Amino acid sequence: MQRFYSGVGARKTPAAVQDHMRRIAENLREQGFVLRSGGANGADRAFESGAGAAKEIFLPWAGFNGSTCGVVPPDMHRAMEVAARHHPGWRNCNAASRAIHARNVCIVLGADLETPSEFLICWTADGRASGGTGQAVRVARAYGVPVVFL
Repeated sequence: MQRFYSGVGARKTPAAVQDHMRRIAENLREQGFVLRSGGANGADRAFESGAGAAKEIFLPWAGFNGSTCGVVPPDMHRAMEVAARHHPGWRNCNAASRAIHARNVCIVLGADLETPSEFLICWTADGRASGGTGQAVRVARAYGVPVVFL
């Protein structure tokens, strides 16, 4: 049985924190964990670099951020429904933002939206559920996935 964790954070995650994320991802890979992340610069790419091939990268659209690996959620409509329930300003989000938030749902719950990660590791500038990372944190908490802030 595969074991999953989610690794996300701000695009402007400091270099020292990114190095720590890479080491965490390497260690978790050695323990048999598979990373779930979103292909953004900063934290996502740091986790991805440490995870090697043991990763599931969810993209809001094909080619997001120049990514050549990763998948768009197979049931984007259902992912959007879950995202809408957990985003406080959903009605103010444009189509691109909604796709990004829906992809965050899959980062936590998996492509089938029914296989939650064992835990979520993240970094934000304020140490709280803010920005795009906040969506992943809200979904994780709603589904009982432990959240670790670095």
